[in-house]
Amino acid sequence: MMKNIWLAICFSCACCSLAAQDVKELQQTAKTFMRAGDYANAVLVLNRARQAEPNNMEVAKDLSLSYYLQKDYSRAMETIKPFLDADNADDQTFQIAANILRQQDEVKEAEKLYKKALKKLPKSGPLYNDLGELQWNQKNYEAIKQWEDGIKEDPSYANNYYNASRYYFFSAEKVWGLLYGEIYVNMDPLSNKTPEIKQMMLDGYKKLFSDANVENASKEKNNFIKKYLQAMNKQTSVATTGINAGSLSMIRTRFILDWFNTTDNKKLPFRLFDYQQQLLREGLFEAYNQWLFGSAQNLAAYQSWTGMHQAENADFIKFQSGRVFRIPEGEYYK
Repeated sequence: MMKNIWLAICFSCACCSLAAQDVKELQQTAKTFMRAGDYANAVLVLNRARQAEPNNMEVAKDLSLSYYLQKDYSRAMETIKPFLDADNADDQTFQIAANILRQQDEVKEAEKLYKKALKKLPKSGPLYNDLGELQWNQKNYEAIKQWEDGIKEDPSYANNYYNASRYYFFSAEKVWGLLYGEIYVNMDPLSNKTPEIKQMMLDGYKKLFSDANVENASKEKNNFIKKYLQAMNKQTSVATTGINAGSLSMIRTRFILDWFNTTDNKKLPFRLFDYQQQLLREGLFEAYNQWLFGSAQNLAAYQSWTGMHQAENADFIKFQSGRVFRIPEGEYYK
């Protein structure tokens, strides 16, 4: 009798394992269809997976997203809605549901959902970013608060830096657009948004040095900004020749040398400045500045520079591609 029970248990476990394996295989098949834009077949396959495991959240997210991409918003919401109150609901679950609401012009409901999600997931950079974009599209300038909170709570998520940098570039603020912009292009150097931010940074440095006294460039009184502007103000003599890739390489080199020649770097640690110092030590800082500003200033001149400095440029590209740039927690000074 015991032998029969044991065999039954083993058989049951084997079936469960097989079912789980089958669901994963169905998901992979569906993802292949999704990547190919064949959402109808993705829905077909995912519905089989859902039938086998109706409480599988990953299957539900893929199915809801497939319906969403088919513009079947009713079924998309019907699929994802039961999971919004689940203990293990993640930011993607809420993002899918909020995007469905946005496509249906239910903006207020989408905003409520983002805020509900952030109460549950207060460290989610993607949720802060999406809520900020929603508010910005409604001309609600509280959007910057969402992006700043996203930077503070989830400093390794890139898009909050992108949106915050653009916001500050178009405001009277002359510092944070530069810092956030440079962080963004290092986090996501291959993004199609990177050329836009490089151009804004070049223009932003022109705006920074437009006043003979750079210390007047920000109304903020926090110690980080004060020390930053004091160090930059020492470089105004270089700016008299104009702001371009060459002068910025010199200005920023002197800035880093000055910053790390004081105790400011220890009292106010900032990963971006550490990275610039590392590039300077490796002999790659000029190539880095050319990559940042040369292509924005004059593409033909930048291509000429890379042609004349092939080894240096190749070393920089290799160095850049071999690392992931991230900002650690606690280095927030806004």
